[in-house]
Amino acid sequence: MMNDQEWWRGAVIYQVYPRSFFDSNNDGIGDLPGVTAKMRYIASLGVDAIWLSPFFTSPMKDFGYDVSDYCDVDPIFGTLDDFNQLIATAHHHGLKVMIDQVLNHSSDQHPWFVESRSSHDNAKADWYIWADANPDGTVPNNWLSVFGGPAWHWDSRRRQYYLHNFLDSQPDLNFHNPDVVDALLDTVEFWLKRGVDGFRLDTANYYYHDIELRNNPPKKDVVEGSIGVRLDNPYAYQLHLYDKSRPENIGFLQRLRSLLDKYPNTTTVGEVGCDFALETMAAYTQGKDKLHMCYSFDLLTHDASMTHIRNTMETIEAGLGDGWPCWSIGNHDVERVVTRWGKNHDSIAKSKIYMAMLLTLRGSVCLYQGEELGLPEAELTLDQLVDPFGIAFWPEFKGRDGCRTPIPWKNETLGGFTLSAEPWLPIADAQRPLAVDEQEGNRHSVLHAYRDFLHVRRSHPELRHGDIEFIYNDDTTLTFLRTYKGKRLYVAINTANQDIILPVELTLSALILPEAIHSGYIDANTVVLPPFSILLATVTA
Repeated sequence: MMNDQEWWRGAVIYQVYPRSFFDSNNDGIGDLPGVTAKMRYIASLGVDAIWLSPFFTSPMKDFGYDVSDYCDVDPIFGTLDDFNQLIATAHHHGLKVMIDQVLNHSSDQHPWFVESRSSHDNAKADWYIWADANPDGTVPNNWLSVFGGPAWHWDSRRRQYYLHNFLDSQPDLNFHNPDVVDALLDTVEFWLKRGVDGFRLDTANYYYHDIELRNNPPKKDVVEGSIGVRLDNPYAYQLHLYDKSRPENIGFLQRLRSLLDKYPNTTTVGEVGCDFALETMAAYTQGKDKLHMCYSFDLLTHDASMTHIRNTMETIEAGLGDGWPCWSIGNHDVERVVTRWGKNHDSIAKSKIYMAMLLTLRGSVCLYQGEELGLPEAELTLDQLVDPFGIAFWPEFKGRDGCRTPIPWKNETLGGFTLSAEPWLPIADAQRPLAVDEQEGNRHSVLHAYRDFLHVRRSHPELRHGDIEFIYNDDTTLTFLRTYKGKRLYVAINTANQDIILPVELTLSALILPEAIHSGYIDANTVVLPPFSILLATVTA
């Protein structure tokens, strides 16, 4: 690593969704002691840190992303003592710990909101975003919820509407009120004092809204399948100029960074979802006074073409300056990558090559639990769904449950996830043969490929810290150089099920890759890439 102060730069962060990781107390729900019990496994992957999805006190209407107490652990996940033990165990294994911070909104059961909705003149009356109805009783403006329908919900106590960008049980906090900002920063510091190493910031560009509540304009040329666009959801039809990504957000991020700077070696990664996500990523990470890094949804779409990958990388590089990106091809909100990009064909080979591509791009990386096993999306029926987003948009959109099913540790009925209880989501039949115990014994498994390639990344500073220069691409092939301190590493990737032969003018010396990874080779003045392979080579001239 460059130094401990910048451990996050080029780090690989393993996302743990605690509900689905490991159930330690046989209630069918994963928990913090379960994460602690599997810490050796996480460390064995060769990652640098873990990111824990929310474990705070919550009514669980959005499975923890609706927080009713920012400074405690929900009993289904354990206790604060359990969290302390998790931190200690992670640090013992050399792992940093990052936690989700859901600052844009709280649960409607949070004491702040309970007080706020009680009257127009209580101490927290303007801690949330309240607005009068139009003269005809309709909502204050045309803003829409990500989860469908108007972003306003009528409250009979105050006889006003309140804003919710997500579920109506997730009211948005009013960041224009300095008392709200102070209170939220206090909750961040609570966890810093407990020893966390950083935060993943949920919906980091949603914090401020236009104080004048101006209507969003319509979006021109709405195209199905482009970033964040599903035509079954009217949210895609607006250009979101006023309900998020407001310029006031920068000031809050600077205050947040000032707080983290008081706790050396800590970091932030912000989730950015908007119409100008790459530009926002650059703005939020430049200058070393805001976020340390950001990730967008640009690699979480259905476009797996190397043309899209190159365009995304070059766009962010052109405007990034001294900022820093973080990339992910899967998380708890999107269809698993081997299904989304691979269509479940050649799934083992595609899992490996998409992993190798991700780990050779410039930036830090988030890996979602189960990607290292090549898990496909779980096929669930409507009656098995618990995700309110999926239920609302069924069957055109099947929600987020398919990527959240429990990790299969053993190839058995309950997957080794729980002892005898009914899991909160079913163990997917298609995932059991990919269980950890099955892959541990197979030297050519996806699991071993992840471990091996993560070791390769650690061994080559060019991949962690180097600049990137693209050479060639078509829809299935990508070549580029990574350069660091005068050393150049050539990378060639083939994501197709056919041989690719590329001319090369550089003098190359191929690296010998571990056997679990399908490698290309050099033949005279050409690079030969078998199906689903990668070539790494040092540039000697």
